[in-house]
Amino acid sequence: MDRISAEIVKNALVYAGEEMGLAVRNSAYSPNIKERLDHSCALFDRFGRLIAQAEHIPVHLGSLPWGLRRMLEIVEREHGGMRPGEMWVANDPYVTGTHLNDVTVVRPIFHRGALLGYAAGKAHHADVGGSVPGSMPATATDLFAEGVVVPPMRLVHDERIIGQTVALFRENSRTPDARSGDLRAQVAGNYTGERRLLELCERHGVNALEEMIAHALDSSELRMRAALRALGDGIFEACDYLEDLDGNPTIRIALRLELRDGNAHFDYAGTSEQVAFPLNAVFGVTLSGVYYAARAVTDPTIPMNDGFFRPITVRAPEGSLLNPHRPAPVSGGNVETSMRNADVVLLALARAAPGRVPACSGGTMSNVMLGGTLAGGRTWSFYETNGCGMGARPTKDGLSGIHAHMTNTLNTPIEAIEREFPLRVVRYELADETGGSGRYRGGDGLIRSLELTEGCAHATLLADRHAVQPCGAAGGEPGACGRHSLVRDGRETRLPAKVSLPIEPGDVLTIQTPGGGGYGSAPADRSTPKRAVQSKSTTRIALRRGE
Repeated sequence: MDRISAEIVKNALVYAGEEMGLAVRNSAYSPNIKERLDHSCALFDRFGRLIAQAEHIPVHLGSLPWGLRRMLEIVEREHGGMRPGEMWVANDPYVTGTHLNDVTVVRPIFHRGALLGYAAGKAHHADVGGSVPGSMPATATDLFAEGVVVPPMRLVHDERIIGQTVALFRENSRTPDARSGDLRAQVAGNYTGERRLLELCERHGVNALEEMIAHALDSSELRMRAALRALGDGIFEACDYLEDLDGNPTIRIALRLELRDGNAHFDYAGTSEQVAFPLNAVFGVTLSGVYYAARAVTDPTIPMNDGFFRPITVRAPEGSLLNPHRPAPVSGGNVETSMRNADVVLLALARAAPGRVPACSGGTMSNVMLGGTLAGGRTWSFYETNGCGMGARPTKDGLSGIHAHMTNTLNTPIEAIEREFPLRVVRYELADETGGSGRYRGGDGLIRSLELTEGCAHATLLADRHAVQPCGAAGGEPGACGRHSLVRDGRETRLPAKVSLPIEPGDVLTIQTPGGGGYGSAPADRSTPKRAVQSKSTTRIALRRGE
């Protein structure tokens, strides 16, 4: 095998995933996908092994491969397998691996009549029905309250989109045009991935391409095992807590990490049992947190493919928070529980690799869902997550107002919000001094205030770290907690972290996200306060990744 060609092919596959994501973004209708980039794309070989996944959403990192295998099993068992000219769609979390909003579309790729691989994409559709706009009710007691449940079914047949399948999503959404548009965007992404894989096949031949793919997988495995060996052998334990509906930190995630001769085993025995509200995380989400943290701490340059997964095993007891039984509600598990799981895994890895892991980041995606009905009967639905303070690093301050860990999305631009929805952004700024102090300071959270301008609407907030501060590291101070509030008729009311409530025109909903923890004891030359950030209602600061 030509090693130079193999390296070129490996990088071409990675960029094919990135190009798939660009096709989805450029074709999407909803601001959540077009503006916030809440989607992920990947390519698989004919055995269903991940061969390339773009640097999109970390919470999709393990759920896409986990979900693809289950979709293929169901389609094979019930429909005789996938055929040329088809695409299949599903959103059942217990099949696809995240929550109902994340719709997975899979395209089998054939070369001269033989199966070559699969293109797959997962995108967060802002509304898929359910009891509240945004489809993530804070008090749902089962999966069915969260929206329409779609098992694997054909979306494309003989290269034509099936209208009945699209209609199923449209008729169960408050934003039907966005649903059909976003589905077509995912179709475009998969066609892009197919073209790129077939081009490589035509250039190198099937046998050579499969040999180079196998080499890339084996190379990732070897590099991952070497990185794990460098950490040394040992057993490392960690735990942390999520806050229940009353704001009490009662929901436990416990982890026992065993590193042994280039292998890592993650065991969640001792984690709380599944709960009767939407913080349960299906096993695909649990895998994503493990893979994300392990890659971040070991060697982030290792290509993300099936070989990376091989040295890692994960066990979560059935019926637990991290591996619930159907039909437990799971919408918040994909967002809030995934963040806490990442915190726990990073804490365990920090004990295995001192001086390499940052302090805790804000620890919540601070989900905001708004929707309602306008004059004339038109319905609308808005969803976003909000950046927080990043934990201080061992050698640098943390970043402020950034989407940390399991969400690699953007904050929705003000212009997109005010153009698409009956909302006005009246405040958008950094929450000054919310990062923990230390030798290196944690990043600050942010403040976002949204005013409803017309119609009747319903708001759902799903967040965490309102009772327990994000902890510092190596003597650093914790970051500040988040807070929610509602101003109506000039009177401010404090809101819980997890709440659903009706809102009226003129109401102003404010979300303040937590800061990150500090790192190290503060020396004398870091005792001066941070530069103040103005706090005026007219301040509008565009906060994006890394800025």
